[in-house]
Amino acid sequence: MTDAPPTPRRTALDARHRALGATMTDFAGWDMPLRYGSERDEHTAVRTHAGLFDLSHMGEISLIGSQAGEALDHALVGRLSALAVGRARYTMVCDDEGGILDDLIVYRLGDEEFLVVANASNAQVVLDALTERAGGFEATVRDDRDAYALIAVQGPESPGILGSLTDADLEGLKYYAGLPGTVAGVPAMIARTGYTGEDGFELFLAPDDAERVWDALTEAGAPVGLVPCGLSCRDTLRLEAGMPLYGNELTTDTTPFDAGLGRVVKFDKPGDFVGRQALEAASREADTVSPRTLVGLVAEGRRVPRAGYAVVAADGSQIGQVTSGAPSPTLGRPIAMAYVDPEYAKPGTEGVSVDIRGTREPYEVVALPFYRRER
Repeated sequence: MTDAPPTPRRTALDARHRALGATMTDFAGWDMPLRYGSERDEHTAVRTHAGLFDLSHMGEISLIGSQAGEALDHALVGRLSALAVGRARYTMVCDDEGGILDDLIVYRLGDEEFLVVANASNAQVVLDALTERAGGFEATVRDDRDAYALIAVQGPESPGILGSLTDADLEGLKYYAGLPGTVAGVPAMIARTGYTGEDGFELFLAPDDAERVWDALTEAGAPVGLVPCGLSCRDTLRLEAGMPLYGNELTTDTTPFDAGLGRVVKFDKPGDFVGRQALEAASREADTVSPRTLVGLVAEGRRVPRAGYAVVAADGSQIGQVTSGAPSPTLGRPIAMAYVDPEYAKPGTEGVSVDIRGTREPYEVVALPFYRRER
């Protein structure tokens, strides 16, 4: 007799999702909205107006103490001790071999306080790694996953929507920065971050306040076209924006240099850090010849590639593999990200196709991202 699988956790906004008729799905142990209606309509709303997301499945981990910054410098590939209070940074946690355990956003909330936000599927892995790696530093690692609900409002109308509900200076809030404030009368940490390729905000608040803030944003955004959005359109939005997804473009078999993200690795920071030796070797290799390169692919036809499909050359030999693929509502054609041999990575390379269930479908090699918003 086998044990029954654990029941997925529900966010503080679960009742709202069900009242809206959301299609729910088990994602990383959480019951999350996949879509509310048409994922294409949700995607388009974010590109043209605004979308509202429940991201409460993400994993929040706090580091507090006089050496919290130094502990993060040792644990992660970036130099977080140099981060100014109120700013955020994209970084990664790697293993001893340089493989990526997760990609993260780190916020500095105070001189001795940082908030690390991990992907839901890797939150425990990141928590365990930070706890182990912070040993010997004057820093406390705290699991704050139950302390936060996370709501995102994304899209060109998001500053106006949020601005009507907060006392914070949104106009002065830069990209990858955060500040304390109130939203709909409740305390929140307001961050100008997101995973859609659009301007937008992520709001960290107490779970008990989540419904109040969700309802206020829904009401304020209704006149300008805000709609609730699920995980499905979040994936197509990030794919168009060329943003990597852990488990697809990023894995323990991938280094930051493989993914074209070597810039996040800071070799010039003081002290040693986990994975440094392996990453130095990966950096030297990337300076000569990369074993694979992450590229964009745009379909000439209508068939959609999926993760794991082979990318092939004109002679039929496999030259790479698709990591993510989906129809692009913005481009009107299927798109994909793929790792390919370097000689096939140049935009415009001819003769590249994707093997979709035994049929070679022609694809154009393009530079990432597929979509970039007007600033």
